[in-house]
Amino acid sequence: MPQRKEDHQSKTIKWKALFFGLLSVNILFFLVIVALIFWPVSENIFPSNDEQESRESSEFTVRTTKDNLNELVNAYIDQALSNTGHEYRISLEEDIHLIGELPVFSSTVPLSVHLEPIVQENGDLVLEQRSISLGLLDLPNQKIMEYMERYLSMPEWVTINPKDEEIYVGVTEMDLQSNFEVSVEHIDLEANNLAFNIRIPYRTLGIEHIEP
Repeated sequence: MPQRKEDHQSKTIKWKALFFGLLSVNILFFLVIVALIFWPVSENIFPSNDEQESRESSEFTVRTTKDNLNELVNAYIDQALSNTGHEYRISLEEDIHLIGELPVFSSTVPLSVHLEPIVQENGDLVLEQRSISLGLLDLPNQKIMEYMERYLSMPEWVTINPKDEEIYVGVTEMDLQSNFEVSVEHIDLEANNLAFNIRIPYRTLGIEHIEP
């Protein structure tokens, strides 16, 4: 009898040890699951759906040189003036040099304007007049710019302001076939350092924005 009693006690101890061991494992497993569910997730790695869905475009900064921009601007001017009978061009030097002709007294007179580009907060440009001449005519600067406003064919997003002796270039208002949005980031002609921001709407790439 004593032998059976000891065997029974031994089995009871082993059963309790297994029970509590299994219970500990289950509790530990439960705690791990809870921790994984409620552990804070880094926003830098996994942005929320609201942040992803609120983005409708991506922006890139493009740096270029005076030569590259000069070719692009004059190619645009040539196309814009192709059916107007006007002729002028831009030369990017230490400043912006506008060279062309204006009709005066049933003839044409050479026009030369040196302009200083000033980047605006919204990405547009103001070109402040540094010097201006209309052939050998001795005219006030403001009067020459009035002739420019009247006779020079400009895009809708370019405004000549004779009173302030400046030209406003609404770069952000340019109507591009690609639907890209362009703005000026930085222009330093002397250092040959030019930078532009180009915003590409997702719809241009066929990606539709879905409201949350």
